[in-house]
Amino acid sequence: MAGTIETNALIQVGFIVRDIETSKRKFATFLGVEAPPTIDGGAYEITGTTVDGAPAPNANCWMAFFTVGPNLQLELIQPNGVKSAWQDFLDAKGEGMHHLAFGVKNTDEKIKKCEEFGMKLLQRGKYGDGSGEYSYLDATGDLKCFIELLESYPK
Repeated sequence: MAGTIETNALIQVGFIVRDIETSKRKFATFLGVEAPPTIDGGAYEITGTTVDGAPAPNANCWMAFFTVGPNLQLELIQPNGVKSAWQDFLDAKGEGMHHLAFGVKNTDEKIKKCEEFGMKLLQRGKYGDGSGEYSYLDATGDLKCFIELLESYPK
């Protein structure tokens, strides 16, 4: 039986944090690894970020990624204070686990299937380097978290 997004391979767990530098040092110590670099979400001219379906040129964040298995990342996200799925979560719930991410193909089709399942599209954009796209969907009613769809474009 095929699931809603046609994969069950979890590739990322994301956390919203207030202070990425402190949080990534704590995770690095806990995991026994070097702290990864902090990167920003990228320029709007590349990302084309939308929040609640509207252009969101100022919505951005700082991120750090830990590889914790052959195919799994932990992502730390510090929002920049502007309305976004990240900032809304921080304002409403504080720090914590934000999303489960799955690698997909045909994002538009997968978003439609998620919406038919009962999820709401919150935010969408391209990776900061333009090599793929992400979409956050609110699945808190049924799945108790946000779902992120990640589609990396062929090279």
